[in-house]
Amino acid sequence: MKSLFHCPLCGAPLDRDERRWFCPSGHSFDRAAAGYVHLLPANKKHSKDPGDSKAMVAARSAFLEKGFYTPLRNSLCKAISQYTCELPAPVVLDSGCGEGWYTEGLFQSLSQAGHAPRIAGVDLSKAALRRAAKRVPKAEFAVASVYHLPLADASADVLVNIFSPLAAEEFARVLRPGGLFCYAVPSARHLWEMKQVLYLSPYENPVKQEHYNGFVWQDITEIRYTVNLNEQADIMALFHMTPYAWKTPKEGAARLEALDQLTCQVGFDLHLYRRA
Repeated sequence: MKSLFHCPLCGAPLDRDERRWFCPSGHSFDRAAAGYVHLLPANKKHSKDPGDSKAMVAARSAFLEKGFYTPLRNSLCKAISQYTCELPAPVVLDSGCGEGWYTEGLFQSLSQAGHAPRIAGVDLSKAALRRAAKRVPKAEFAVASVYHLPLADASADVLVNIFSPLAAEEFARVLRPGGLFCYAVPSARHLWEMKQVLYLSPYENPVKQEHYNGFVWQDITEIRYTVNLNEQADIMALFHMTPYAWKTPKEGAARLEALDQLTCQVGFDLHLYRRA
């Protein structure tokens, strides 16, 4: 079976079976028991176990599965459904897919609309990909860097990036001309009330519309609402899935941990670009 992925060593197309991915040059990559493939060359690996930790992945999964970020997923699915309405088998890449919660939503949305989507996800975290491969068994997932995507030039119709590192040049390479790039970023006051607890002088997130070589900006969807977190576990899951978990002073984290409820602003800006 032909894979969406290409060999990270020689760039040749990969075939796959139930046990491995392999290319005509003889390079072979075993399928992990969890269902993903490791396509990150050793010279591109900058730590022993790169990507989000098991704890961070578990926290994000617990929070997302309760539906607190469903409005973002719904907006993402709507934008992609509108773009792919005339594509019977759209190729979608989730760059920095994490545990696959958004990937799963895209697969379900496109399938329910009568498409036969081919979806691939890449992430550095093996802990995240174990969950992703279980969520969407019909998709392909790989340990890989967004700065060296194991895909052919102009091979994807849609590329999704949700709070993950942005590699505009590489994204432009793998998207076909006219392809859709969906980029979600936090709004200025995203999680503002949580930040007020964590920091004595909280700051707004910097927000501006960026222009990237190879892309033409199309539209923005502003998603704003409030979540009521009535369990300490939900509050701490939200905290541990954000970068604040590793850069907040102990005093701030202790103040948050003492709360048993929190009402918090949530805000996302979903930018849509077309590949020039």
